[in-house]
Amino acid sequence: MQLLESGEMYLETIFVLSQNQNFVRSVDVANYTGYSKPSVSRAVNLLKDNGYISIDTDGHITLEESGYAVASAIFERHTILTKLLCKMGVSDETASADACKMEHVISKETFERIKEFIDRI
Repeated sequence: MQLLESGEMYLETIFVLSQNQNFVRSVDVANYTGYSKPSVSRAVNLLKDNGYISIDTDGHITLEESGYAVASAIFERHTILTKLLCKMGVSDETASADACKMEHVISKETFERIKEFIDRI
């Protein structure tokens, strides 16, 4: 199944939250993103149904292997693109916001060249 940008964003959010918390619940995702709890619940259930995450009986969300792969790749793109934009003189806040948009549409080839370029400078 091809994930839409929103699915990638939810997975990235779960990934980021899991780096700083012992467990992640739908309410944490809603608080972090500012999306409504029903919207988050619907998205989380779709991600679960497609095997990207699992949810235990306490409502704790865990990234499955496929979800982790997508989330960590999107997070890497976000981090590298933010770094590039900051090095170009863009403010931290704007760089992060723009990277968030770019991370979903940039080609693998272009992203790999950006990573090589960042390593050289």
